[in-house]
Amino acid sequence: MISPVQVEAMIKAELADAQVQVQDLTGGGDHYQVTVVSSLFEGKRLIQQHQMVYAALQQAMSSEAIHALSLKTYTPQALKATQ
Repeated sequence: MISPVQVEAMIKAELADAQVQVQDLTGGGDHYQVTVVSSLFEGKRLIQQHQMVYAALQQAMSSEAIHALSLKTYTPQALKATQ
C-alpha cells in the first residue's frame, strides 16, 4: 500500500514545479485519481505528459503498490482555460 502523500512526493521528485492532487478512490491505497499541473508539460502531447507521470510512479506501479491510476494532466495555461 502507498499513501496519497507518497504518490504526490514521487511525482514532485520528477516534476519539481508540479501541483499535484491525489485522491484515493477506494480507501485501500492502490486505486488513485491524480491531477498534475506542470509547466514541464508545455509543448508536449497528452500522451507524453502522461508518460512523464508514469515514469515518476514507475517503481510503485511495477511493484503493484498502485493497481489503478486515473490521470489528468494540464499545463498551467490549459488549466486556466478549463476554469
